[in-house]
Amino acid sequence: MRLEKRDVSPPLVRLTAPVLAVLTSLLICSSLIKAAGAPVLWAYWTMLVGAVGSLNALSETLTRATPLIFTGLAVAVAFRARIWNIGAEGQLYAGALATVLVAADGGRVAAMVPHWALPVIAAAAAFVAGAALLLGPVVLKVKLGVDEVVTTLLSNFVMLLFVSFLLDGPFKDPMSMGWPQTPPVDSAVSLRHLLGGATRLHAGFLFALLSAAFLWLFNVRSVWGYEMRAVGYSRSGARFAGMPVTSVLLRVALLSGGIAGLAGFNEIAGVKGYLTLDMSPGFGYSGIVVAMLAQLHPVAVVASAIFVAAIFVGADAMSRAVAVPNYIADVMVSVSLLTMLVAMMLTRYRICHE
Repeated sequence: MRLEKRDVSPPLVRLTAPVLAVLTSLLICSSLIKAAGAPVLWAYWTMLVGAVGSLNALSETLTRATPLIFTGLAVAVAFRARIWNIGAEGQLYAGALATVLVAADGGRVAAMVPHWALPVIAAAAAFVAGAALLLGPVVLKVKLGVDEVVTTLLSNFVMLLFVSFLLDGPFKDPMSMGWPQTPPVDSAVSLRHLLGGATRLHAGFLFALLSAAFLWLFNVRSVWGYEMRAVGYSRSGARFAGMPVTSVLLRVALLSGGIAGLAGFNEIAGVKGYLTLDMSPGFGYSGIVVAMLAQLHPVAVVASAIFVAAIFVGADAMSRAVAVPNYIADVMVSVSLLTMLVAMMLTRYRICHE
């Protein structure tokens, strides 16, 4: 047997491939649930109910999906232009740190600007901080040919260690009873909760949906979006056509890093209210999975992020109900990524017999 490239991928194949990939991953992971001694169908049912079976469950799923949408969009924008941004985790923390610096309760900036302007300024600061963290590796890439996979990955650890230093030193809240965290942000920055009661879903989810719609329109309707896609398809071809490839890559870096920085702003303003080192359980790394499951399409990133969030939230409920370790969520997401990569390959190639 051999692989032969398709001239055109049929629309039905492109639509059904992600669905079949997800179903295949669930089928593969069912063997692990069975090995844990739990009934497979009941385990998946408890996972579904735990993720979307009540208002509180749905709220938790969408709340967890919000930062995944932002980091998924950040990765999708970069990967589309063939910039391998593995540093969304660090960019998220850079945005969160900038948010706290600008909007700390009783801080100099919060005292100087009107309350209505403070959320806008904090969000802009988060965008700039995330963009700046990715801009450095991309400059090294276009000027010196340094592999951005290495530099963006290492920037995550540099950023986390820097935040850890600040939390145990100059930015430590004296009222935190020794816990390493920053002072809370001003109440004017807090994002409004959408469902009320004890639910945590906040307006950042709507902001994430608008960001996905904007990026889709930006990609298909703007000259800059066309240039980004062209550079992703072929840098040499784009350069031959007269496009400013270096300028386009720097624009992609600013946009991708800035979107990841907004994930940090939303976590601070919508959920935590202050910065801690454990604020993100890996949203930046999960954003890579989200983007790949969505095949780098901005609108599909929303569905992909909700799916991944539902797995993590539902796995906690499944663990309580049938005693399956909730670490299976990581396995399910990883297997979903692998099956999606195979499905993407089969949409571009067909298996032929010699």
